[in-house]
Amino acid sequence: MSEDQLSRIFAALADPTRRDMVARLAIRDATVGQLAEPYGVSVQAVSKHLRVLEDAGLVSHSRDAQRRPRHLEAEVFDLMTKWIEKYRQRAEERFQRLDAVLEAMEKEETTDRQRSADDQKGAAS
Repeated sequence: MSEDQLSRIFAALADPTRRDMVARLAIRDATVGQLAEPYGVSVQAVSKHLRVLEDAGLVSHSRDAQRRPRHLEAEVFDLMTKWIEKYRQRAEERFQRLDAVLEAMEKEETTDRQRSADDQKGAAS
């Protein structure tokens, strides 16, 4: 997947109306009219949103007699998930390294405190 396509996908999903359409299409295919019903906007406005989703590869349409139902392309989400997972793993590795450094610092601090306590005991006797 090209970075440009990935940018289009994330840009398409940046809009809450389009995310809602994607959520509804995840349940079942729908026509433009069906998708427009809950929004109180024109069919043309919904068509513009769908065009953005189609350009990003998230939605496709087919011809079913007189209807043109929109269909969610789930494969795109697999590609997005792989991209996100790659960076999630990198972040997780960084956190694990940070945990190791903090643990080593804590052990060193504990050791220093014990030495200081031992030094004070020796000086007092």
